Amino acid sequence: MLILVTGGSRSGKSGFALETAGRFEAPRVFLATAEPHDEEMRLRIEAHRKARPAGWSLVEEPLMVAQALRAAGRTAGSVVVDCVTIWISNLLLADPGFGETEAAARAQALADAAGETPAGVIVVTNEVGSGIVPDNELARRFRDCAGRANQVLARSASEVHFMVSGIAMTIRKGREGA
Repeated sequence: MLILVTGGSRSGKSGFALETAGRFEAPRVFLATAEPHDEEMRLRIEAHRKARPAGWSLVEEPLMVAQALRAAGRTAGSVVVDCVTIWISNLLLADPGFGETEAAARAQALADAAGETPAGVIVVTNEVGSGIVPDNELARRFRDCAGRANQVLARSASEVHFMVSGIAMTIRKGREGA
């Protein structure tokens, strides 16, 4: 089962994803896509670690997220993937030619991996299309790639939740066959 949790920055997505993972049997895995390239990011990652309940396993994978999900999902009751937009950033920085087509393919591979695992898979992403058009090419490519990946994941998800100020708004719940 794939559950997508989207919303703005600091909207409560990660907390909601952790709470949602509680609906599934243990063990629980947190699949983190962020890398601590600077001190501020290291502190953010540490704060996320401290916010997770005890007993969670951690998998850190910045690029090959679908493959990491397949491996983690074999024995987990739930896997939280946090987050798609950091993953997209990593892919853009790793490959200057990365674009919407590749983002859609990677997102489909992630959705397929979620469908192949017996675990409940909760994927966190940021809604990036509600703001202004960015003023530079890289930021526009990021927005376009993230938006395309989000669309692919939302189409495949059985549940989609949009977070606003710590409150979940359910967009889709319990769609069979997704």
